[in-house]
Parts: sequence; C-alpha cells; structure tokens
Amino acid sequence: MFDVLVIGGGNAALCAALAAREHGAQRVLLLESAPRSERGGNSIHTRNIRVKHDAPMGHLTDAYPEDEFFEDLLRVTAGKTTESLARQVIRASQDCPPWMQKHGVQFQACLGGTLHLSRTNNFFLGGGKALVNAYYRSAEQLGIEVRYDSPVDELEIEKGHFKAAWIAKPNGQRERMAAKAVVIASGGFESNRDWLREAWGPAADQFLIRGCRFNMGVLLKDLIAKGAQSIGDATQGHCVAIDARAPMYDGGIVTRIDCVSLGIVVNKHAQRFYDEGEDFWPKRYAIWGRLVAQQPDQVGYSIIDAKAQGRFMPPVFPGETAYTIAELAHKIGIDVEALEKTVADYNAAVVPGRFDHAVLDNCHTEGLTPAKTHWAQRLDTPPFTAYPLRPGITFTYLGVRVNDQAQVLFDDYSPNCFAAGEIMAGNVLGQGYVAGVGMTIGTVYGRLAGEQAAKAAATISANLNHSESSKAAA
Repeated sequence: MFDVLVIGGGNAALCAALAAREHGAQRVLLLESAPRSERGGNSIHTRNIRVKHDAPMGHLTDAYPEDEFFEDLLRVTAGKTTESLARQVIRASQDCPPWMQKHGVQFQACLGGTLHLSRTNNFFLGGGKALVNAYYRSAEQLGIEVRYDSPVDELEIEKGHFKAAWIAKPNGQRERMAAKAVVIASGGFESNRDWLREAWGPAADQFLIRGCRFNMGVLLKDLIAKGAQSIGDATQGHCVAIDARAPMYDGGIVTRIDCVSLGIVVNKHAQRFYDEGEDFWPKRYAIWGRLVAQQPDQVGYSIIDAKAQGRFMPPVFPGETAYTIAELAHKIGIDVEALEKTVADYNAAVVPGRFDHAVLDNCHTEGLTPAKTHWAQRLDTPPFTAYPLRPGITFTYLGVRVNDQAQVLFDDYSPNCFAAGEIMAGNVLGQGYVAGVGMTIGTVYGRLAGEQAAKAAATISANLNHSESSKAAA
C-alpha cells in the first residue's frame, strides 16, 4: 500500500508529492490523467507566482507586505474570501521561492508592458513548462512514482475517511489503488462543457478553454456526491478576454489580449460596456472574460490607436488595422456609424491629463457611461487596431471546503483526505483574481497538503503496527 496518493499532475499535485516525500512518506504515487507529453495541467501555461516579502528578495523589488497583499485580494474578490485561509496563503508565500529553487525552479526579472508586477510577482525562467519539468525531475530523484494516462474516476470514502481511488484503464477495466492518505489536486471543471452549460446556459458554448482538456471536474463532483462540503459559485472563475481566433484548448497566455486598458472595448453592436481603466491590469484582466461572456454572442473587440503600440505584450495573432474608424468597423464586421459614434462620444468625453500607465493617472472621461477612470486617451492617431475577443476560461472556483491543514470537510474534517490547487481555490477566491495568486494557492496548499498527508500516513502506520503488536501479544 502507498503511504500517500496524489491525484493530479500540475503545480499543486507536484508540490504535494514532493512535500510528502520530504516529510517522511516512503511510498508516494502521483497519478496524472494526461499522457506524458501533455503533463502538467494548466500549470504549463503559467509564468509567475505572487509573493509576500518585507524587503527586496531576488528579482522582487522593494517590499510587498502581508496587509497590502490581502487588501489587493480583498478588493478583487469584493470580500468573498476566507480571511484566515487567505492570510495563511499570503504569509506562507514568502517561503515558497527558496523551496521552489531547491527543486530546480529558476526565476527571471519581471516582464514589462501592462503588468506592473516587478514588486509583487516572481517570474519563472522558461515559464510554467520549465517549472513543471523541474518538479518532475525532482520527483524522480526522490523516488516518487508517477503514472501517466491514469485518470481517477471514483474515490472510496467511508465516513470521511479515504480508502482507495479507482483508475480508469484504457482497456475499459478499472484498477483499485489503496493508500493511507490522499491529496486531491485534480483541478476544476473548466474543460467540462456540459457542466459549464449547466452554470452559464448556452453562452458556455462560446467559451474557449485556455488550459488543458483534462480538467473535467470528475473528482470534484464525486467528492460532493460523497458528502464533501462545497464552496464557491459555479459561474465564478478565472476567465480572461482572449483572442477569438484562439484554439479550443491550450491557447495559454499568448492568446490573452493585454491592451484593454489602453483603448476601448465594444460589443458586436459597437457599444462600450465597462470601465477599461478601472484598476491596474493584473487586478482586472481576469474579469474581462466574464464581461465579454455577458455580451451578445459572447464577443467583443478591443480597439486602440497608434499611441498604444509598444505599451503591452503583443498577442500571438495580429489585430485588424485601418487608417479610419469606418474602415476598421468594416473590417471587423460591425456597424460603421455605430462605432464612429461610440468613438466620437468617447473622444469628446476624454479629459486630458498626464498619461502614465505605471500609476493610476488622471486621464479620465467625464459625462460618459460607462466612464473610463484612468488612462483615457483620445483614439485619434492612426493606424487603428482591433482585436476580436471571446471568453477564455482558465479555471473554475467551485470547489471543496478545507481548513488550514488542507483537510477536506465532510461532516467533520477528514483525517486523511486533503485538497490543494484549483479544486479548493474557492476558499480563497470567491470571485475576481489578482495575477499570480493561483500559483500561490497551489504552491502553499500543495506543500501543506503533502506534509499533512505524510503525517496522516505515519499515524495510520503507527496505529496498524500497534494493532498488529497487540494481536501478536495476545
């Protein structure tokens, strides 16, 4: 029997497996549903982790104290967070970079453009794929067993106690895998179109999945069916406005449109529908997919002029360009007069100020609904560029409720069933997002769940040995 079973193959799962081994678990098995060539889940598309620090640390500049981190989180979630768990994640984040480096992860200086993250986020050298590969190498060196193409479709749980997992085999058979403790880090349900449709209705048919195709929410649904208490809203998640030409799966970060705050966004009727300059882009980019999803046909267009060029990370697909707004409207297929009026009304409402994309500047609109509160500049310098938008869902926030030991809550907290990563992120993220915090939650709770699973396995082993000794003495 394995001491610790870890279900999942991304950042949280790998952190759990490594931590379990570090804390004394002798036999650790990681089950990844994907083939080796697609291992890593959504983590392969990440590139940074948000970290608390009280002084400059490595590539991180200045300080980013606990209270500021929490205020950032509180603002984007509108208070929908469990403060004790959120602060636990924030405090523990400071210890993550050295641990990550011990397992082969390397960092680089922050990227520029619209991110404003050099003070708050540590960037992975080589991105998320390099991070995942480093962890798998470390797992192999530590003797952790990894099985690919091993989707778990059911858990055996009796009165909150984990007994075994059932693996669906390619030949249609199933294999029972018993373990003393389990860490479930199998992600959300963002790849499950039927479940998305239940939550969102027909609009879900227009969603693109930014990450992997394997996050079907099978174990999330199974846990809830077996009495695990849920937390979060099925319609909430990390949902970004991405290029409408992106692939159905695994488009990743290169399909994200990062120029929203530098221009205007309109729907198919050429109408603006939200404040493009509400706050710094890392604190608002993950709401724009949801906003686009609420528009007719779930489409939108981000429109900029020549002044914005060079100020944002260019996406993988080039935008449509034109030297007049009328020509641009014709190229993207929306009403010419309507777009001309929207741009004219916007330009007339812009109050000139000192433009500075690095701060919440005083360039704003007056007498316009919705207002643009920062970085408002007239669209008057051709060529004009438009990027088509669709909702790109990264991960969902509906999950299982846990405590500060990562134990899953049934009628009581399970003594040997733990959760980490997206499947429990709703404890911290009720809505909204701030850049890099998903990796923070996954790393902190992955390490915590692995440590606690190792301790639970040790306790079970000790109890078994004591029982056997008692029987032998009798």
